[in-house]
Amino acid sequence: MKASVAATMTPAVVGGVGGFAGMVDVSELRSYRRPLLATSTDGVGTKVAIAQALDVHDTIGQDLVGMVVDDIAVTGARPLFMTDYIACGHVVPERIADIVRGVAKACAAVRTPLLGGETAEHPGLMEPDEYDVAGAATGVVEADRMLGAERVRPGDVLVALAASGLHSNGYSLVRRVVEHAGWGLERQVPEFERTLGEELLEPTRLYSALCLDLVDAVDPVDADSDSDTDADPAALRLHAFSHITGGGLAANLARVLPAGLVADVDRSTWEVPAVFNVVRQLGAVPWDDLERTLNLGVGMVAVVTPEAVETVVRVVQAAGIPAWLLGRVHQGAGYQARGCVVSGTKGVNGGAVDIFGTYRTA
Repeated sequence: MKASVAATMTPAVVGGVGGFAGMVDVSELRSYRRPLLATSTDGVGTKVAIAQALDVHDTIGQDLVGMVVDDIAVTGARPLFMTDYIACGHVVPERIADIVRGVAKACAAVRTPLLGGETAEHPGLMEPDEYDVAGAATGVVEADRMLGAERVRPGDVLVALAASGLHSNGYSLVRRVVEHAGWGLERQVPEFERTLGEELLEPTRLYSALCLDLVDAVDPVDADSDSDTDADPAALRLHAFSHITGGGLAANLARVLPAGLVADVDRSTWEVPAVFNVVRQLGAVPWDDLERTLNLGVGMVAVVTPEAVETVVRVVQAAGIPAWLLGRVHQGAGYQARGCVVSGTKGVNGGAVDIFGTYRTA
């Protein structure tokens, strides 16, 4: 475990693992004109129950990193460090080591030091083989390069980045469907070409490093200028990212749109992966319920100017991830909705998403 954590360290990390606090040298922030710190915290949810049932614990850490660090990347922030927390009924060293190794491996993949963590034993509160994981991360972004709703304009294009599967949301629904159907995790499912448990435990795809690479590819910094954007929001061609987590595609996309704008999303622009259709058919779950709970194959959305679309798709596909044109952003006034309009999600007074059309399945 220590070797895995050590592999995530960067020259900026001060000290080693085991102290009361992790430390990182942020002297480089003096070169920023106006550095903004971004922070995020999250867990994996009831997906840990699948890991516990299968006694496979070295993949759940990637889910944790994806849930935490990718939320920072949507602002354009570069992660500075991450910490984790594991609560369990009884400490089994090998199990804890597997979990932390998974976190560390994912942190290394997204160029983020795993700066510290905590393992807590809760006998009497949790069963001996039960555990839960949580994490937090902090990153930094130059103020005039921060991404978000305030940059989005009518005419912007939505580019979808494919998910690797269920990721880490909606497992309470999925587990209930599987339990009600009487399916075991060891069941071979032809649509998956592997067992049900293996499909459900597929780790969350990591996007943060790719998101930062996209920012650099589309909006490179001019080393000869004090400000590559001259503080003009219109100068950036990549305007926002939306991480598709709990609540589904439309709810999360609406969070990064300004009030008065509406994005159209055509369901027919991609083929829904098999796992979602199996859950739908197995539990007779309406599409509307799936859409409000699961990502249905879209893990991240980039909101970009039309001239940036080709570069974004090329960079994403070069990373081995399918990408496609999902929709466009319009002025809300006079827009004629064609489907279900979603707005005001997660307490954000933002824009709206008109999701229409029919999903395609294999």
